[in-house]
Amino acid sequence: METTTIIGTLAAIFTTIANIPQAYKIIKDKTSKGVSAGTYLVLLIGTSLWTAYGILKSDWPLIITNSISSLLSIVILILHQIPDRKIKKVNKVLSNTGSKK
Repeated sequence: METTTIIGTLAAIFTTIANIPQAYKIIKDKTSKGVSAGTYLVLLIGTSLWTAYGILKSDWPLIITNSISSLLSIVILILHQIPDRKIKKVNKVLSNTGSKK
């Protein structure tokens, strides 16, 4: 594997992973206060364009990682628009789902 491919793949993976802590924090803290919707909107546009570029180049690592990043940005934007009281309900449902045997 070429060095450029390794660097590109690692960059795409870390960019994708970067969204997970914010989504987790919103659900855990039951609030989206302090989250900039504008930042995630710009990120969504960027990752969507990278996905389109990956499709045009048939570059599967770009397509997969940026599609996941776009999806995570959408989740964060949706959570940002949900009132805090409803995020608490989502958290409760997720907590109950995990405890079933």
